[in-house]
Parts: sequence; structure tokens; C-alpha cells
Amino acid sequence: MLVNRISLFRQERGWSRKELAEMVAVNPQTIGYLERGDYRPTVELALKLARAFGVSVETLFALEPFPSLAEQLDRKALLENDHGK
Repeated sequence: MLVNRISLFRQERGWSRKELAEMVAVNPQTIGYLERGDYRPTVELALKLARAFGVSVETLFALEPFPSLAEQLDRKALLENDHGK
């Protein structure tokens, strides 16, 4: 299973699927397929997408689901509380 954060990063930057597609030289439909997990990118496309967002490939793609924002914030709070004691 390959999961990604393409939609999250795209929306965060205010980019349309068409705008992102133009940046990485693919059809806008391809971006939709990627976001839904219906299509697995080539290594070249994964690298282009990561470069467009300015992140590592590992930040954009993973083999297991990413932790939710709530889980990440919980972990951060727990670490801060442990260090504060």
C-alpha cells in the first residue's frame, strides 16, 4: 500500500490540481488519481512532486498510513510534558 499527502500539501499551498499538474508535466486527472490512491507514481514523478512541494519523498509518500494530526499533536504534548517534569 502506498499512501501520500499530495492533497494536503496542494491544498495548503492553495494550488489547483491543474496548477500542480503543470508543474510536474502530467495531466490534471493524474493528480486526482494519485490523491485518491488509484495510481502509483513512477520514481521520476514522485521526485518531481516532492521537489514541487519542497519536501522529501518520504514526507510526501509512505508505505503505511501517516499518523493523524491529532496523534502527532498528542505525541508532541506528551514529550513536552515529560521534559518539563
